[in-house]
Amino acid sequence: MSSVSTPAAPAASAAPGGFATPADSVAPGGSAASVAWPEVGEGRIVAPLTRQVPLALAPEPAWRLDNFLPGDNTAWPQVHDALCAPKPGVPVYLWGPPGAGKTHLLRAAAALAQARGQRVAAFGPGQSPPWQPWEQADDVALLLFDDCQSYDAAQQHAAFAAFIEATSLGVAVLAAGSMPPVDLPLRDDLRTRLAWGLVYQLMPPTEAQVRALLRREADRRGILLTDDVMDYLLKRCARDLSHLMRLLDRLDGYSLAAKRSVTVPLLRQMLVEDGLISPAAPGAGA
Repeated sequence: MSSVSTPAAPAASAAPGGFATPADSVAPGGSAASVAWPEVGEGRIVAPLTRQVPLALAPEPAWRLDNFLPGDNTAWPQVHDALCAPKPGVPVYLWGPPGAGKTHLLRAAAALAQARGQRVAAFGPGQSPPWQPWEQADDVALLLFDDCQSYDAAQQHAAFAAFIEATSLGVAVLAAGSMPPVDLPLRDDLRTRLAWGLVYQLMPPTEAQVRALLRREADRRGILLTDDVMDYLLKRCARDLSHLMRLLDRLDGYSLAAKRSVTVPLLRQMLVEDGLISPAAPGAGA
């Protein structure tokens, strides 16, 4: 993982209409429906980010920096420090493939800010402009942008306006996307601002690291997770760590309710009931 510190930001020019997005800038039809993030801390998220995990299988795990798996990310100490104490005027941008932990880290930073009594505003591609968190709360201290590569034209306009407003108000900015800022399919001014400060690449954990984490977390929950159960789980489910932790919690509760030990048939039954695999899918009846 590498970090890049960019030169001082160019002079900011206010977007038309200031922070608000004018009605005529909204794309026809608006944005697609989305699944909202659950609250990190009740009453402290002004606008929820969106998530792409389709099912709420169990209560969300704690979003903390200390339960993030750094893996081979050698710049993790710098990332940790940047997220613990985001600085106004020095945006932090995290990029990497799905499963690298970008959203986990944004949420962990939000939880830390909330624990300090700060209010957090968050924006994701499923939200429809105009987006005006300062009209809902004037004490926002941290602004989050997730899945930046997926913003449509209207969302880019709203994000740029929010970035400008955050800069003028001294609000810290954290953002994440699937590619480095220079490669983002965004308007030039927004892409440039996302690259202003600290840019970190996140590498997803290897399969061996994921297995080690699953084993550790299963042991912590008192679950006997055999190799065949782990093989079945990893072959059929997304390897996003947050998703796997929810599955593990769900499996723990499911086995207790069924009064059965964790086996491949039990796991398969749970995945079918939760709609994560089809009863007719290859291996589902095995």
